[in-house]
Amino acid sequence: MKSVSYAVLALAGTLAISGPAQAESAPGPLLAQQQNCMSCHSVGRPLMGPALKDVAAKYRSEPDAAAYLAHKIIDGSTGIWGQVPMPANTQLTPDQAATLAGWILTLK
Repeated sequence: MKSVSYAVLALAGTLAISGPAQAESAPGPLLAQQQNCMSCHSVGRPLMGPALKDVAAKYRSEPDAAAYLAHKIIDGSTGIWGQVPMPANTQLTPDQAATLAGWILTLK
């Protein structure tokens, strides 16, 4: 009986350790970190820019939300979330911007 309990604990520990690592290796979060999006944005709270889950909530129901956000990611914007402009991210490819936009729209 104790060996089963130890096995369950070991499995739970492994899952707890591997869970965040898998999330960080997902394309959207990893790309956001690599491209410094997280310098101005956080998933859950406003920093210099809005919280990414707030962006998702605002645009999720729009039919062209992913394309709209990908465009804003590459070209930048101003005045939508306040006075601080979001600079253009011209180093990103359209596919990278689409990956980021798709990931953002999954956040809740």
